[in-house]
Amino acid sequence: MYFHDKRLQYPVRVETPDPLFARQLQQAIGGVEGEIRVCLQYFFQAWGARGPSPKYRDMLLHTATEEIGHIEMLATAVAMNLENAPLTLQESAAEAHPIVNAVLGGERPRHVVEGMLQRHILSTGLAALPANSDGLPFDCSHVYASGNLAADMYANVTAEATGRVLAVRLFHAAKDPGMKDMLSFLIARDTMHQQQWLAAIEELGGAAALPIPNSFDQAQEKQEFSYVFLGSERGGEPPPAGRFTSGPSLDGNGSFSMRQNAPLGQEPMLGPAQPNSGAQIEQISAQV
Repeated sequence: MYFHDKRLQYPVRVETPDPLFARQLQQAIGGVEGEIRVCLQYFFQAWGARGPSPKYRDMLLHTATEEIGHIEMLATAVAMNLENAPLTLQESAAEAHPIVNAVLGGERPRHVVEGMLQRHILSTGLAALPANSDGLPFDCSHVYASGNLAADMYANVTAEATGRVLAVRLFHAAKDPGMKDMLSFLIARDTMHQQQWLAAIEELGGAAALPIPNSFDQAQEKQEFSYVFLGSERGGEPPPAGRFTSGPSLDGNGSFSMRQNAPLGQEPMLGPAQPNSGAQIEQISAQV
């Protein structure tokens, strides 16, 4: 059960509408780094969370609900950047942002840039879309909910980290002070969310809970390969030395080592093709 408050979580102000920036904001809504992704990810992780303690389910539900508010803020920002904004503003914005112009205009066909504005006009009446900056609908392919709390928390750290990277890039691309203010808030929330998922990982055992899942008996895995870094330099050069090539493993269950990778399996030899499979006669009769 959820409740709605018609006030935004944080103020959204736009002094100078910018259709090009509206398009960029779409990535924060429906891109792989966007708020729809994390919102659904946290919800599905929560709805499938098992265990004697409900606090992780509750934490996920609280944060997923917060993310709905972030989608609302960004959708409002897109609509406000499109409000009463003629195409000439889009052109002037591109001139003011040479890097943005190269990425979103100069290196793309002009009709692609204008096409997104047309989608905002024709499909939504100058409002946001559940899509990325190219207008591709969000398809949930990057929603990760494994049923393993530790694995999900690591996935959440990655989601918030890439989301914060995007928000920082948008912050630097923004010229409107209201947009910078809104993004500074979203960046701060990404900071907190990274920290809370890492704190949950620490509570679940941190490195001592590795490898995931820790419920699998490591005696049943090929342990001679569990902590060895395999190099693949063509000339047989040794792998680069680092924390991951020597010393105790992070889980405390072994020691890192390194060696050149070498083939241990056989050369694959498949049987003949089946009749009526559409293969050549020579393949079916095994003459080649």
